[in-house]
Amino acid sequence: MTAPEPDLRHHGDAEVRADGLGLVDLAVNVRTGTPPGWLRDRLAATLGDLAAYPDQGAARAAVAARHGRPVDEVLLTSGAAEAFVLLARFLTPRHIVVVHPQFTEPEAALRDAGHRVHRVLLTPEDGFRLGAVPEEADLVVLGNPTNPTSVLHPAAAVAALARPGRTLVVDEAFMDTVPGERESLAAVRDLPGRVVVLRSLTKTWGLAGLRIGYVLGPAPLLAELGAAQPLWPVSTPALAAAEACSTPAALAEAERAAAELALWRSYLLKGLAAFPTVRVYGEPAASFVLVRLPGAAAVRERLRGHGFAVRRGDTFPGLGEEWLRIAVRDEATTDRFLDALAAVLG
Repeated sequence: MTAPEPDLRHHGDAEVRADGLGLVDLAVNVRTGTPPGWLRDRLAATLGDLAAYPDQGAARAAVAARHGRPVDEVLLTSGAAEAFVLLARFLTPRHIVVVHPQFTEPEAALRDAGHRVHRVLLTPEDGFRLGAVPEEADLVVLGNPTNPTSVLHPAAAVAALARPGRTLVVDEAFMDTVPGERESLAAVRDLPGRVVVLRSLTKTWGLAGLRIGYVLGPAPLLAELGAAQPLWPVSTPALAAAEACSTPAALAEAERAAAELALWRSYLLKGLAAFPTVRVYGEPAASFVLVRLPGAAAVRERLRGHGFAVRRGDTFPGLGEEWLRIAVRDEATTDRFLDALAAVLG
């Protein structure tokens, strides 16, 4: 019998909302305590401007300056998810490859648009390191750092996938959780073919409900994608967020948060290493950790009884029921989680 097809539409928020139990959220990778007060104030200040239609000029300029690109190489979107849909509906590739395990929305959007999708599955035994991609692929999609593996691929390895005649889509939604945003291609403009980088303000700034993201890439392609958007696709508050989160002060705050996150992640990994049945593969680099353990599905349910929600792994192609994704939190929260895990594992 063949294994059931993963549920590509399942997201971590379903783990938290179910049953209304008030669980500690280790299933969604949004930074806790966000949006920060200064950003909430900035968003609230836009309420007096809602009678006017949104003007993207200042926000696009701020994002362009943040990444050292011309303004016409920036496309603002209603979250990174809109960018996946635009690419799926506009591009006409002959051979699509999605590198898994990774965020499932890109493949879901491509399939919804009628495309046939080929999968390249990275293996835990190889640390989920980036491997070979079929040469005939003219559209390649991958994440960096990758959700759910937390693996950060070297920029050189990702750039090596660029080819004339190929569109390379790199989902960098979690890159701002990496100190220095090392291995990013956001500012790289001289690779062959078409290289498209997607970014989100959801994770570090806690703006999932606002829906703001952007695409960086060749100006002609972004102009065509923009023409496929509805009029005024990004709201005035979302534009204010894009501008505010691109300032030097905001970038410095994000860098401090990423450095603190790295310490918290090391603390979590050290705690998990005390459990002989829990395995981590590769070197986690983002705001979450992927673990493998026997009976993970039952463990996830029992953790709910102890007040913690973690993300199931079987909805990601290439994984199965023995995988769980755990969001990185502060040390006190991690201690409580590790106590709960010890109780569950007996």
